[in-house]
Amino acid sequence: MGQAGSGAFHTGTYRNVFMEAGYPSEEIAARVEETWSKLFEGGEETRIYYEAGSDKGYLLDTGNLDVRTEGMSYGMMMAVQLDRKDVFDRIWRWSYEYMHMKEGWGEGYFAWSCNTDGSRRSDGPAPDGEEYFALALFFAANRWGEGEHPLDYSAKARDILRACLHKGEDGRPGDPMWNRDNKLIKFIPNCEYSDPSYHLPHFYELFALWSDPEDRSFWKEAAEASRAYIHLSSHPDTGLAPEYAHYDGTPNDDRGYGKFFSDSYRVAANIGLDYEWFRADPEQTAVADRIQSFFADKSPEDYRRYEIDGTPLDEKSLHPVGLAATNAMAALATGGELALNTVRRFWDTPVRTGERRYYDNCLYMFAMLALSGSYRIWMPEEDAALS
Repeated sequence: MGQAGSGAFHTGTYRNVFMEAGYPSEEIAARVEETWSKLFEGGEETRIYYEAGSDKGYLLDTGNLDVRTEGMSYGMMMAVQLDRKDVFDRIWRWSYEYMHMKEGWGEGYFAWSCNTDGSRRSDGPAPDGEEYFALALFFAANRWGEGEHPLDYSAKARDILRACLHKGEDGRPGDPMWNRDNKLIKFIPNCEYSDPSYHLPHFYELFALWSDPEDRSFWKEAAEASRAYIHLSSHPDTGLAPEYAHYDGTPNDDRGYGKFFSDSYRVAANIGLDYEWFRADPEQTAVADRIQSFFADKSPEDYRRYEIDGTPLDEKSLHPVGLAATNAMAALATGGELALNTVRRFWDTPVRTGERRYYDNCLYMFAMLALSGSYRIWMPEEDAALS
């Protein structure tokens, strides 16, 4: 499926896997727009985005009735990909005013959970939010140019990454989000284990271009460390990864999160997008094939919690639509009928409605973007010339 150096970062060419699966380009473009409309403009059965006041907006976790850095940063990434600057800026203003912590232990981080009025449910951060915030902000700067505070996008992105790496140094309160020795992202700053679905080597490759100059070598090393970690934490037969894992890749089941469940679904999507953008690790194809092979004979109605060796457990999946979406995104790292059938299954799956729709439909939107060739790297002209 391609050699290192042949990814979209280098070529500027993005696969449209939906077209490979036989769907016409006009229908694909309409489906992407329809998905955005349902999530950001539609009725209460599908909507997850809400405007707040004259210049703000938020994504609602409809299952927990809170606003999370995960969803807010996801919404910003969706908006920049589809050139919806107004929505991007509304989400960022809300995030920066209510979630961004400007003093104390969490200074420079974002409170991971807030109520819809902006009051905080937690003063702790979740690193997946920070990394999505940072890259979405860099993309916004590269696509639209800089604005006035707080819309000085790239400066804000560098502030986030600086906190992620340097909290705890020189008397600064708090803990970094990455282990600076092994270059692996933590589940939360004050722990020493990871979440395989947080590993975004394709993001770190870009942080290595645009972060503070003194941190760029760290991000390059972090990309390599995370690619290796994805292999360590993915089962050699099924490709399934646990929600939480120790630094050696083994499942961390101390609190019951050592199984393949909701967080884990994102690993397949991350593998697919990393391969599409950079093609730096040809072994990702094998992991994607294993995941898609494992689910080939399973219907979304029967998806459940699994041991990472594939042993099914009693609990049904909370987010079967999201799992169908991420399995399909893994097709970006592979090919053949197995991959195309996984994509067709996703195409035939509607967006989720009802109480649990938020997480599923975030993953759904990302898969729609990625598989249509619309999840792109937005670079400044000087970097585009070098790629």
